[in-house]
Amino acid sequence: MDGIKKNVESLVLDPQLADLFAIVKGARNGFTYGAKIRFPHALVYVLAMATPFGPLREKLKLVLKATFQHARNLATFATIYKTALLFLRKSSPEGKESSPHTFLAGLVGGYMVFGRGIQSSVNQQIVIYVFARVVLALARLSVQTAGGIPREFRERVTNNAWPVFAALSWASVMWLYRWQPETLQPSLKSSMKYMYAPAHSFPPFLTPARHTRSSWT
Repeated sequence: MDGIKKNVESLVLDPQLADLFAIVKGARNGFTYGAKIRFPHALVYVLAMATPFGPLREKLKLVLKATFQHARNLATFATIYKTALLFLRKSSPEGKESSPHTFLAGLVGGYMVFGRGIQSSVNQQIVIYVFARVVLALARLSVQTAGGIPREFRERVTNNAWPVFAALSWASVMWLYRWQPETLQPSLKSSMKYMYAPAHSFPPFLTPARHTRSSWT
């Protein structure tokens, strides 16, 4: 057993295999992170909202399916991204990673995993999650790197950007839900309907929450 352990350690620590193990580690971490993030979300959503009256076995199947899909997609993206990054780095004259390499590797991985074919709600949620944070980061970066802007004005923009963003986001989603609900992502529309259905659609106030969904359909 000790001999096997030493052989494994020597392989892991071999500099010539560092790039390969970086890809493997990225896939493992992507799968683990995806499972940790999706499982509790899917469990609550399926049990409380999506199928409140279905058999328990069917609910668990939906939870495990969503969890596996999320974990698999993040693991696949990590594998493609790191492989493409390695290829670009090895192909460059300098043999070093550059800024365009990161963008191109992400572009390839994003298209292959999240951009092709009919997209599931899980993929849409992942992309929208990433997009929202990219927009916030780019907005912050634009303020930080903009030249010729007085410091006081820059600080004012930074301090007020989030309140404005939050208010506009909620104003927009409430307007869309009220007047253009068909444009919303299905799970978001379902959640909005659960919380904000017209008062005349509500069952008696004391009716358990798990039974309210059927009264709105």
